Amino acid sequence: MTALTLSTAAAPGLRVDAIVVGVAKVPGSTSGALVVAPGAETVDKAYDGKLADVLETLGASGGEGEVTKLPAPSGFKAPLVLAVGLGALPEKDDSFSAETLRRAAGAAARALAGTKKAGFALPVTDAADAGAVGEGVLLGAYAFDAYKEIAKNGSGDKKGKAPLVEATLLGGKPRDKAFKAAVERATAVSEELNRARDLVNTPPNDLNPEAFAAVAQAAAKEHGIKVQVLDEKALAKGGYGGILGVGAGSASAPRLVKLSYTSSKAKKHLAFVGKGITYDSGGISLKPAGHNETMKCDMSGAAAVFAAVVAAARLGLQVNVTGWLALAENMPSGSATRPGDVLRMYSGKTVEVLNTDAEGRLVLADALAKASEETPDAIVDVATLTGAMMLALGNRTFGIMANDDAFRSAVHEAAEEVGEPAWPMPLPDHLKKGMDSPTADIANMGERYGGGLVAGLFLKEFVGEGITWAHLDIAGPAFNEQGPFGYTPKGGTGSAVRTLVRVAELTASGDLG
Repeated sequence: MTALTLSTAAAPGLRVDAIVVGVAKVPGSTSGALVVAPGAETVDKAYDGKLADVLETLGASGGEGEVTKLPAPSGFKAPLVLAVGLGALPEKDDSFSAETLRRAAGAAARALAGTKKAGFALPVTDAADAGAVGEGVLLGAYAFDAYKEIAKNGSGDKKGKAPLVEATLLGGKPRDKAFKAAVERATAVSEELNRARDLVNTPPNDLNPEAFAAVAQAAAKEHGIKVQVLDEKALAKGGYGGILGVGAGSASAPRLVKLSYTSSKAKKHLAFVGKGITYDSGGISLKPAGHNETMKCDMSGAAAVFAAVVAAARLGLQVNVTGWLALAENMPSGSATRPGDVLRMYSGKTVEVLNTDAEGRLVLADALAKASEETPDAIVDVATLTGAMMLALGNRTFGIMANDDAFRSAVHEAAEEVGEPAWPMPLPDHLKKGMDSPTADIANMGERYGGGLVAGLFLKEFVGEGITWAHLDIAGPAFNEQGPFGYTPKGGTGSAVRTLVRVAELTASGDLG
């Protein structure tokens, strides 16, 4: 992954392949005038104070994420200057939001693929800004090319431009504890988020439940996290009817993985639960053509939980965090669960399966019930759960439901703080009636309208009494099928990792909500 360093050096003397500067629109300007953002004063001076004019001549507008390249001026060690748009210049002061800096740095890092070293002269007024720029660089430079052929016919053609190797953040203070901590945090969180992206992007023939569990075991050993893996025999002995029912049709047996990070100074305990359907065909209720191709991403929730627990361990957060990865492959076969079957869940409740493509809630139900036995202070589950949530909120925003309004608001604020668009959603009691079953305690389907809320209500039934709980439906933002933007690549995005980490940080400090 790209290496980050802090430097107080001036841009002209930096021995790099490119210098990145920010450019913004002047508020209220009728001509679309540009201004060079703070942090790039020495670069602008080298253009005789006319860098903004040059960029305008080249067609730059200053729009967010827009990239314009131009030759560096005489006297610079770097041959290239890359200007990235920051959007409108803030009217009250010159400070840009953390997310604006994050996206700009990400767009620049993507544009510099194939480049070894770059200096980032973006607006950095404090350690938080440095952390945001660092995070944007590390996330924007991400590439997944493990399955691309290195060379063809001996021609030596490489598999694509390699990600940026080194990034120097100008305006940072290398010896300042706050700046160093911000870069270290950005590195830990970004590396684990990118690991989650790798898992989401891995083809399902190479990432079945057993393989995912092995990845979790290796990471746990590396970072001092306790791990327990329940295989199909242990799941059967324990009565995990939901996980077993979903995995019954596959040749790859299901798993339930428990990851436990503990701190000797912890006063709170969080449980994170992730949906880990390593491939979702829909089961007997087979998905129609055109809906199968990206279903390797249906384990994004488990990937997010896994990454968040490891990040918490790397950051040494003073909170106990337990991650539960409910892993199964949903396939049709002679042994698969059928519509009309009744499953006895880990909690003892029975569920009539009306649609085998509503499988995520079944594996989560078992994991939620198990997680509740440890009576954590709060549980947060993460899942690519419903297409209905995508219809409601689109492809970039995830929904948040909870059994406690204050907790839902706190999780929402945490998500917005780290730059993950989210929206609080209700859990209307009247929708529960649609899940009434004449045969079992509850059905896994309810009313068609409000399907995302129905799924949330189903999960709520399996949360232990008196335990605060939130549900993140990341069906939209977990997998980006369009082109890359900002620091978000095409494919797996690592959605919800940063929200979970921030919830853990705020819980550790006692500031959540």
